Amino acid sequence: MRNVFSIFFLILITSCVVKKKTTYSKTPKVTVPASNEVIILEEETKESIEKPVLSKADEIINTALTFSGVRYKFGGTTRKGMDCSGLLYVAFGEHDIKLPRTSYHMAEEGKRIRIEHVSKGDLLFFRTLRRGKRINHVGLVVAVEGDDIKFIHASSSRGVIVSSLREGYWNYAFIKATRIL
Repeated sequence: MRNVFSIFFLILITSCVVKKKTTYSKTPKVTVPASNEVIILEEETKESIEKPVLSKADEIINTALTFSGVRYKFGGTTRKGMDCSGLLYVAFGEHDIKLPRTSYHMAEEGKRIRIEHVSKGDLLFFRTLRRGKRINHVGLVVAVEGDDIKFIHASSSRGVIVSSLREGYWNYAFIKATRIL
């Protein structure tokens, strides 16, 4: 008998759970006062959903990341293929920030910063040719985790990818960082 009472009590408690129902409606609420005037009031039925406010750097990074996996194409600026400067030219351009078209000329823009002060949205410049004396590659910083700096760029062998500045090749080829934003 005691078990029956316990089960009955448990069912009673769990069946009485009240769940708040939210209804969504776009129909306006109509109020008719004593006079012949009709006043239409918008009924507030949707709960406000706050979207996180993204910084300009995050917006540009997100745009650049949408090109992940796109193959490398020298001079390219489309999803059919793009090069490193084309990637940044498009990502910044979609947010109304005009950059020069080549990595060499991009390196002349913005303010030079020390690698210790790099943050998301900054540009990293590289010299990848052994005998070259000019900057010929650029990447966009997507994350800074301690002393590990991740950047998105278009690799001639792997297309648009995220790499780490810790990787020997990129660490050796690194020349400077600049801040555009």
